[in-house]
Amino acid sequence: MADRARHAALYVRVSTDAQREEGYSIDAQSEMLVAYCVSRGIRQYELYVDGGFSGSHIDRPEMTRLIADIRLRKISHVVVYKLDRLSRSQKDTLYLIEDVLLPNGVSFVSLNENMDTATPIGRAMLGIMSAFAQLERETIRERTRMGMKERVKSGLWPGGGKIPFGYDYDASRGILVPNRDADTVRLMYELYLRGWSMMAIARYTGLKYERLAEQILRRKTNAGYIVYNGETYRGQHEAIVSEETYEATMRKMAERARGNLGQAKCLLAGLIYCGVCGAKMRYQKWGKAGYKIYCYSQDKGKPHLSHGGPCRNGKMWADELEQTVIEDLFSMSSKRLENESEDEHRGDARELFEKQMDRLSRKLKNLYHLYGDSGDQALTETIEDTKRDLEAVKERLLAYEAENQSSQARQVALTELNNAEKAWDYMTQAEKQNVLRSMIERIVVTYDRVEVYYKLLTDAGKDAIMEP
Repeated sequence: MADRARHAALYVRVSTDAQREEGYSIDAQSEMLVAYCVSRGIRQYELYVDGGFSGSHIDRPEMTRLIADIRLRKISHVVVYKLDRLSRSQKDTLYLIEDVLLPNGVSFVSLNENMDTATPIGRAMLGIMSAFAQLERETIRERTRMGMKERVKSGLWPGGGKIPFGYDYDASRGILVPNRDADTVRLMYELYLRGWSMMAIARYTGLKYERLAEQILRRKTNAGYIVYNGETYRGQHEAIVSEETYEATMRKMAERARGNLGQAKCLLAGLIYCGVCGAKMRYQKWGKAGYKIYCYSQDKGKPHLSHGGPCRNGKMWADELEQTVIEDLFSMSSKRLENESEDEHRGDARELFEKQMDRLSRKLKNLYHLYGDSGDQALTETIEDTKRDLEAVKERLLAYEAENQSSQARQVALTELNNAEKAWDYMTQAEKQNVLRSMIERIVVTYDRVEVYYKLLTDAGKDAIMEP
């Protein structure tokens, strides 16, 4: 395998409003970046384009790919049209430069600011420009927030986002206006106060999920208010239901919640899947005896969660399944924590790989000198073999570093699990659920067979096969 040459990464970002507000497009930026490469004699380059993404964060598809390529040592330069194309956050910009680009030998070039981090002056300018970009963004945000708050205090809808079910937005007046779905909202309150369940209301009104019914009923907007940043203001819009009806509904919800405290015992809710049809499994109250676990494909009331009709998987007592999973989870903590600690003392192979790479690099350099002096074609085969050996060592180093990071993550997870085991009897139900969700990917139940898939505790994921 030939040694892979690095290429320049031309990064382009345009937010949803950038073309209108800033006057340049993806094509325009791309042309300028390519022209820069041509003028500098850079022949190998690749475009990374994030269209329609904000610069307030770096969680963007092409930015993620770019960071991965940098860490794989594929990139020599990162070139942007303007500094804020990379990020509008000073923290993110400095992270990308100091923790991603520079440690991997990558230079950063911004055409608009005439900046090149290959020079000390360029790095100093970068810090200054990033600080001002962050200040400008935060100033605009603060002014917008203050203006929006004043707007809401006057009773006008803040605009943007999703319009509440039952209303339309009248942009000319700045208020919500009840639409034809308002009658459905009124009916939902009436049915709930009559004693109907959320699931029954959702089915009757054509909503896909019972959770949507609850969200609609909890919106104080329906009673003529606007809730903004945790504060409640009287709105200018027409209320769909009276304030008395809304408050009565909230009291009814609180009463039902107190009556359903037993649901907090469902430690594994959301983690259990059917091994027969693949659907999720749920808890079901089984008289005074407790709860059983059964497949959603057996629940005619929730067809959207079914995976193709009646399922033949059996029911299992919830407390038995929970106990089996918890025992298996804690059985691995002390033993594997000890094993992980032993692995740490096996020595760091990175130094060995780096020495091999250094030796092969020096050998390759000498071979090139010999070939240049003698022109002996017999050396070309040796050169190609050496390049393949060097590439193989680089790939083993990358694999080692990935495994080392995975091992460190397992070490942290096992330490947290060991601590949780000691405090388990003193934890609340919610705290126990958080521990289980942080450690377990999913639990697959196939008749009496249970398979537990862990997140970071094992190399292969699936670690336990049990028959409770």
